[in-house]
Order: sequence, then C-alpha cells, then structure tokens
Amino acid sequence: MLKAADKAYDRLTARLAACLQDGRQPGKVDHTIEDLVVQRVFGIACGYPDANDAARLAADPMHKLLLDRDPGHGRDLASQPTLSRFENACGPRELFCMAEALADGVLQRHAGRLRGRGHQVTIDLDPTDGPTHGAQQLSFFNGHYDTWCYLPVVGFIGFNDEAEQYLFTAVLRPGNAPAVRGAIGILRRILRLIYSYFPQAPMLVRLDGGFAHPQLLDFLDTQRKVDYVVAMGLN
Repeated sequence: MLKAADKAYDRLTARLAACLQDGRQPGKVDHTIEDLVVQRVFGIACGYPDANDAARLAADPMHKLLLDRDPGHGRDLASQPTLSRFENACGPRELFCMAEALADGVLQRHAGRLRGRGHQVTIDLDPTDGPTHGAQQLSFFNGHYDTWCYLPVVGFIGFNDEAEQYLFTAVLRPGNAPAVRGAIGILRRILRLIYSYFPQAPMLVRLDGGFAHPQLLDFLDTQRKVDYVVAMGLN
C-alpha cells in the first residue's frame, strides 16, 4: 500500500530525495540518498519513527522489499548511525526544497485526479503540540498545552465538498511560538501553487483564533479569489 501511494503521487519519495545533495565519498556509499529517504519515510509510516529502530528493521524482509531488495538475500538497509548522519546533514535550504516538493506533489496529484473540476480549494492551518521529554533544543513550556513541547504548524488542503483533507506542509517551531508565526509565508507559497494548478477555483482559508493577527488578516484581504474564516478569541 505504501509503494502504491508513493507511485500515485508520482514517486514523491524520489522527488524529495532529488532536493538533497550527496556530499559523501562515492567509493564509501552503500545506500543512495533515495534509499535513505524511502527507508525513513516508510519506516515512520509503519510506526517506527526513531532512527534507532533501524537496528532491528535493517534485515526485515518486508522493509527490504519496500526498497526493491530481495527480502531473503538482499543487502540489509541502512544502520542507525547512517540514518542519523543523513538526517543531520540536511540544512534549511534542503528542507525548504523538500517542503515545496511535497506541496507541489499533492497539488499535481489532485489536479490530475479532478481533471480541472475544482470549484473550491480549502486550506486549513493548525498548530499542534509535540511534547518533549528532555533538553531538546527549542523545547519550551507552553501554557495552553500545559507541557514542554515543540509547536509545529501543519497545513491541510481539501477540494470541492470532499471530506478528505491532504497534508501539504509541516513546519517545526519552538514550543513557545505564537500560532501566527510563519503563517503568511506558508499561505503565500501555497496560494501561488494553487493558482498555477487551479487558476479558476476560488479558495477558502480556515484558521483558529490564534491566527487572528492584523498582519495576517491584511495579507488575506489582498489576495485574489480568497475568502477566509478566522475565529476571534473573547476579550
């Protein structure tokens, strides 16, 4: 199912891998950048979010099959140290490129699926807490969630009257970040992409009360064919 989903999104994992530079010495490389991306993405999707899970999954037949390796005799997958070096080698530019590749892949997929029959595109942004359990960098106490955490903002997109929504971005932020941080940049980029794939479709932006900030409201007022609904907190 994972491989079928990846194929349906025009090999999204390959598009993500193409954003990354491989600075390793070629003669010492056992696992390509694309293999490492696929291993991490599929591992997380299967419920193994930690790189140290690779210690017991590297020889797993099904996980090897996901990377098109012989499940019985194929080469084992990357180890935890290899995955950790890979993840720490990614900088802001590469992550930004991967975020754009994800959003573009989602819109391209659904533009083809709907074949131009998009009469409304709905965008939802929402912060969510990611509790931390140690001294992680940028972990802060958040009074609203009553915990030490990160506060990433995630973006979902929906089409027409469909109930299903699709993730198009997730941006990691400090645990004490205001909800509105980064929202204008996210919306500016996703609206530009939507215009290119659905030039005639009106858009609706839905936000909760944490986004009720004058700069964001002014930005939305200036956008073409964009309606918005923003909750207002009680004073």
